[in-house]
Amino acid sequence: MDLGLWQSMKKAAYAFFMKPVFLLTYLLFCASVSAIQVDPVNGHDANDGVSAPVKTIARGVKLAQPGDTVHLTQATYHESVVLAAKRGLPGKPVTVDGHGSVIEGSEPVQAVDWESLGDGLFRKVKLMPHMDPAILGRWFFLWNGRMNHMGRTSKGPSLPLKKVADLLPDEWTYVQEEDAFYVKLPAGQGLDAANLRYPLRSSGVALSGNGAHLVVRNLTCTHVYNDGFNIHGDQVDTVFENIAAIDCGDDGFSAHEAAECRVDGFVSMGNSTGLCDTVSSVTHFENVFISGCLGYDIFFIGDSPHSMENVLVESSAAYPLSVAQHVDRPQKGLSRVTLKNVLIRRAPGKAGDVKITRNSLLVAENCTFEGLNMTVTPGGEMNLTKSVVKGRGAKPDVLIFDEAVWKGSGNRYDLKSLRKGPDFFTEKSFAAFQNKVSSEADSKWTEGAAAEPGIGADETGLERLRAPK
Repeated sequence: MDLGLWQSMKKAAYAFFMKPVFLLTYLLFCASVSAIQVDPVNGHDANDGVSAPVKTIARGVKLAQPGDTVHLTQATYHESVVLAAKRGLPGKPVTVDGHGSVIEGSEPVQAVDWESLGDGLFRKVKLMPHMDPAILGRWFFLWNGRMNHMGRTSKGPSLPLKKVADLLPDEWTYVQEEDAFYVKLPAGQGLDAANLRYPLRSSGVALSGNGAHLVVRNLTCTHVYNDGFNIHGDQVDTVFENIAAIDCGDDGFSAHEAAECRVDGFVSMGNSTGLCDTVSSVTHFENVFISGCLGYDIFFIGDSPHSMENVLVESSAAYPLSVAQHVDRPQKGLSRVTLKNVLIRRAPGKAGDVKITRNSLLVAENCTFEGLNMTVTPGGEMNLTKSVVKGRGAKPDVLIFDEAVWKGSGNRYDLKSLRKGPDFFTEKSFAAFQNKVSSEADSKWTEGAAAEPGIGADETGLERLRAPK
């Protein structure tokens, strides 16, 4: 669905149903279908959630049984949605409907809790109950609502932490020996006036244990130090609809272990990684918009299948798309990713690769890769159909190692270079490349690789996925 339209419809519906006469009717209807109401202002956790709302999401989730829906009053919540070993039944899921609510992971930095060292320098010992390298690698402060990573990110290139003496105004660092954070402000500015926040919560939505038949919808997670949506454990039939992860320290969405997830309607903006699914998780994404990420835009790593359909990526992360296996653990099967109607458009002047590595397979149909190099390493395989690989400014390079497999048909290329093993090919010698890979029937290497009906992604249709600024 067009996200802008969805937002407008959501606001209109909310205004309509919040009118007193309709609110009463709505609540009576909800009670008849086992609806549990959460209201952080007017609720109380001693209530049953049906005849009167509870105050916290945690209480609502605890009360929910198979077939129940936990309805969040539209608000900003300073708690995570934790579904630990929660189980619905086939056809009777446990549902959490955010109705446009926001899970806020951060809390304000307050001067009363920090030590002033003079000259705009402040220190806080033991800001978090436990600080380890994994958390520190994801860390940020919010400066007037903007993330300040200090050039660091969890899965991408990162600068070393600065020494305290080297801090400039509006910078921070951490000293492990003291378990202390330092922030530097312009001279004369008070800490309370600086409007700083720090990420207290790990993830916005967290699933763990042996869960089954769960639905999470209409919810935005932001400013957590780990993942917006963090899925662990042996999850069966988990569904996410119209969700968003904005400015999170690690992944917008991340499935682990043997989690099974279907996602329809996902916006991932400003995160370290747009999405990262790993181990033996099985995921399918539809209607996705990704932009402004730092480490990876899309990262699949493990031994199981994943798919994406109808996806627009405004790529600026260090690594746009990677399909790989873990090198430090036994793998059960092929890391297989299927893309259909996916447009990955690289930011101008910023190099980046689509990379397929050992025991990994990327199958792409009706996709457009704009401004992206492609690398298939030994043991990797690329299967490309009716797709476009072209430049955005500079033309891309395609490198296929001799021990890698490349299959294609009906594609359009406009490349700087094309190499298979030791052999280089040009537009004029493209027929020799087709012969070498024993495929690429009906494919062409043409200047500009202009759009043709039925070839490449539906760029006009995918623009509807773009989140409003």
